Amino acid sequence: MIESLRGVGYSVETAVADLVDNSIAASARTIRLDFHFDGPDSWMTLLDDGRGMGPEELRSAMTVGGRSPLETRSSGDLGRFGMGLKTASFSQCRCLTVATLPESGALSVRRWDLDYIARPDVNEWRLLTGPSAGSEARLAGLASSVSGTLVLWERLDRITAGLTHDRRSQDAFFAMVARVEQHLAMVFHRYLEGPGARLRIHVGGAARLRPWDPFLSAHPATEPTPVERIPAPGGAIQLQGFVLPHRDQLDDETWRRAAGRDGWVSQQGFYVYRNDRLLVAGGWLGLGEPRVWTREEPFKLARLAVSFSNSGDAAWEVDIRKSVARPPRAVRPRLTALADSVRTVARQVFAHRGAYGKRAPVSDLVPAWLSATGRRGVTYRVNRDHPVMSRVRENLGHHHESLEDLLRIVESTVPVQRIWLDAVEQGEVQSGAEPLDPDQIDAMERTAKALIDHLTSRVGLEPTLVRARLLATEPFQNHPEVIDRLLPPSTETP
Repeated sequence: MIESLRGVGYSVETAVADLVDNSIAASARTIRLDFHFDGPDSWMTLLDDGRGMGPEELRSAMTVGGRSPLETRSSGDLGRFGMGLKTASFSQCRCLTVATLPESGALSVRRWDLDYIARPDVNEWRLLTGPSAGSEARLAGLASSVSGTLVLWERLDRITAGLTHDRRSQDAFFAMVARVEQHLAMVFHRYLEGPGARLRIHVGGAARLRPWDPFLSAHPATEPTPVERIPAPGGAIQLQGFVLPHRDQLDDETWRRAAGRDGWVSQQGFYVYRNDRLLVAGGWLGLGEPRVWTREEPFKLARLAVSFSNSGDAAWEVDIRKSVARPPRAVRPRLTALADSVRTVARQVFAHRGAYGKRAPVSDLVPAWLSATGRRGVTYRVNRDHPVMSRVRENLGHHHESLEDLLRIVESTVPVQRIWLDAVEQGEVQSGAEPLDPDQIDAMERTAKALIDHLTSRVGLEPTLVRARLLATEPFQNHPEVIDRLLPPSTETP
């Protein structure tokens, strides 16, 4: 049976996160993870400063299924089935040792050794006492603690399979450690955030782990919706949507970091929290109307937070790995409605390039391109009512038919698939709001000057109205500095 528990489906990242859950449940404030590379003999420890356990509590914690999932848990308990410590550990190692020290108590050490249990002369599941021979020093981190627990993983067969002592193996091992760090920074970011953070995690003696906020909550260009509290089976949930800033409003490091572990497209959607611990990082939870939503490029700036307590476990169908949750039927309509609204705004921000500063409302924007949906799908055409287009057609007079011929060729050959592939493969294509080179500045200024002259002299608009119109017209809305030079806010003439 114990061998079968190894196939539950944990990754090393989710397995370590399960250990952190136990530390948080034990009121730990600091957790130290150490991964020691020694080829196939590599090992790992997790040390916390929680309240520790007495001998009987440790024995119960090491018993498979020691607590029922139906048992009422404290509000701060992140456990679920009473199996996390064992199944998470067995999924990665063949020897699990737990040493624990309660305040004003004695040190207790228990060990599961799967190789010992598998011996033909052993006919019982024996929970051993003390560390394996030669591993005593690996428990030394607990010696100077007032209280706490140390988890030791040895014989990491699922992690070290195929590893030797060479440089390539070492690089692969520490790449795995980096993935663990990234996962913990995401899953426990609500515990790690702020000057009064509830938790500190250190990996390999490094500085405290920096939390990964999927919503860029502190960025001024992030657009949050109000927090909603919704009655639901198993207890009320909290719901909030976020539209993240466009690429043009983020520096390179912030954009790269906000992309998360799997990239912008994969990280869109719902983030489901149980007691502030992240269970689901992205995806649309099978919601969507009229068809189920999938992760698509235009909606990559849309993210939503859903939070519930551990009393909602059954209603949300939380699995043993705490990596799957399904919304109860009663809350799906509201989740769908808010997500649809957030997706709509996110698509507008994505499509309209997130220009710096105050933008014209999307409904007032004069786009250079228009889209239409017909029987053959979406088609794109140049906006004939764009001010620049109107001026050119007027200047051409009866020769404007040649311009129409050219526009039809351009419209019939828009490389939609190529643009889409570039966006998916490169993460972003040039949006038109990037800094201009000198030649581009000259060309834009010439076009703007001609348009200003046309709108003031021939159309008869006041300069203030001309300025407002240009700042709501592509591509000038992305480069207000060009308009400022030609038509400053306080100037009556260009």
